[in-house]
Amino acid sequence: MLACSPIFPPFGAAFARWGLRAMEVILHIGAHRTGTTAFQSYMRRNAAALSARGIGFWGPGRTRRAPFSSVHAPLNSAFDPTPATHRCDDRLRRAIRKAEGRGVETLVISDENMIGSIRQNMRHGQLYPGIGERLACVINAFGGRIGRLLVSPRSLELYWCSALAYGVGRGIPVPTRDKLSFIGHSRRGWREVITEISQAAPGIDIRVLPFETYQGRPEAFLADGADVEAPVNRDPTPINAAPTLPELRRVLLTCGQAATLLPFGMGRWDPFTNEEHGALREVHAEDMMWLAAGAGGLARLTEDRARSRAGNYPPAGAKRKGHFD
Repeated sequence: MLACSPIFPPFGAAFARWGLRAMEVILHIGAHRTGTTAFQSYMRRNAAALSARGIGFWGPGRTRRAPFSSVHAPLNSAFDPTPATHRCDDRLRRAIRKAEGRGVETLVISDENMIGSIRQNMRHGQLYPGIGERLACVINAFGGRIGRLLVSPRSLELYWCSALAYGVGRGIPVPTRDKLSFIGHSRRGWREVITEISQAAPGIDIRVLPFETYQGRPEAFLADGADVEAPVNRDPTPINAAPTLPELRRVLLTCGQAATLLPFGMGRWDPFTNEEHGALREVHAEDMMWLAAGAGGLARLTEDRARSRAGNYPPAGAKRKGHFD
């Protein structure tokens, strides 16, 4: 009992840190096409205001120079929950100690490429295969300092439409009709992804913040994801939007491919059939029901407090402005 009493301070090197709050390290892993670039831009633009609140930020410009950025985990059919061996790099240790020395209380690290890439998803026709192995390497590289993970699922049909357009816009070949059918009827959704994340991150708080709830609101994402007071977002301009069909056709012509691989039109590319859209919606609805029911204790669906204050929807007949009684 005496060892737990505050009147008996620690001795030696631990004395200098006695009474100080340990820095909380929060890892925002995306996924892609869920506003990650906009969130990272918001964090950089508000660096001074965040620093005054004791909040630090590392983005892709820093994380992709780290030793774990080149990890290519094997894509096994079954995930091995045993963490991959990967030492905590001395540079990461020094950088974390330096952030603590500057008075950072909450360090937010954001990089969607830690869990894979759109190219990998398109090649395998699945949602982040091998995410468990990759994430285990990242967590081990930080020497167990990660205390919370932020995940942003998005409606599967809209995610895949955006991801495929983004990939083709970056020069990835247009998927065949068979590959699109395989994606559209895949049963691998966010439930499987979050389950593998929890296996790679035992004991870490996993918070799920749906893209549809926080779209265009990075300050609300930060506030609810990190439990901090976030600066107001003064530049709500959309960033990194998916390319349209005319833009994609120009990319194909530049790469020497036939523009007829894409359908005629001027808007966004919708590569799926109605049946495939229905299958993707069904998987996503089941995933969200699983999250709302508690996700088996693996993760926590974060509610948007700002949008819940208004209560339930008004009854039928009371949706128009003015007085009709």
